[in-house]
Amino acid sequence: MCTASEICDAAEEVRAQAEKFHRLRETVSLMRRDLAGLSTYGEDCRPDLAIWTQFSDLAALTARDLRRKLQFEDLEKLEVVLHKALELARDVLEPEATTDLSTSASQNEQHHQNSNKDSYDFEPGLEDDLKIVSIAKPKAEAHPASEDNKDGVTSANAKVPNLPLGMILRACKEIQLYSETPIRHWHEFVKVADTVRPMMGIAPTAWDDARRSMGLEEACVVLAAMLERIADIRSPGGYLRSLSNKAAVGEFSSGPMIMALMRKDAA
Repeated sequence: MCTASEICDAAEEVRAQAEKFHRLRETVSLMRRDLAGLSTYGEDCRPDLAIWTQFSDLAALTARDLRRKLQFEDLEKLEVVLHKALELARDVLEPEATTDLSTSASQNEQHHQNSNKDSYDFEPGLEDDLKIVSIAKPKAEAHPASEDNKDGVTSANAKVPNLPLGMILRACKEIQLYSETPIRHWHEFVKVADTVRPMMGIAPTAWDDARRSMGLEEACVVLAAMLERIADIRSPGGYLRSLSNKAAVGEFSSGPMIMALMRKDAA
């Protein structure tokens, strides 16, 4: 016969597993939305590549599969495939971008990839297309280390956002007005964001939280997106904190914010 303590422990384990499943499902859903947006943008920027149709199909099929009752292992496999597709799409569109991962984060990523070697079997041609474009794309060049690394405020998951800088600048025009020269690289984008942040009334503590939970570049993207509609945001600092809280549990991506701005601009 189980004791009250054992029953409570079992219930807590069930709750924890359900929460873990929910977070992973939300992460996969956000990655799918980012990939769908990137495929549309990629078709416009690089219509010579057939890979965008593959990415669009992958996003659509992922949406279909998310409507089914998936197991946790299925979601893990989906996450791996989407991660690979997003990394490739960003590298093709923005070959100079690099991922600023710490040694520990790189090791964690390698472990994650090794634990999910089997790809999700719904797009047979994806692997071959990924290999073809990977061979054809230019070699990435590292950009200078950001100021973020100097004060110790660096997320263990910090990385360049899935969306390419060109796409972000196309949607976020206001932040470019604060730069004396055209913004062409991530470190330039970060520098301008650091200048604009106090003008928006965002406290250093709120900014530090955002950088930790989102990663430096992603936080700067969010700030630029907020600047586009700053007149509609009652408390920029409070709004950023709420997004940081979501990012901390894997339930936020800047992709939908950028897509919404692009749709508004095209309307």
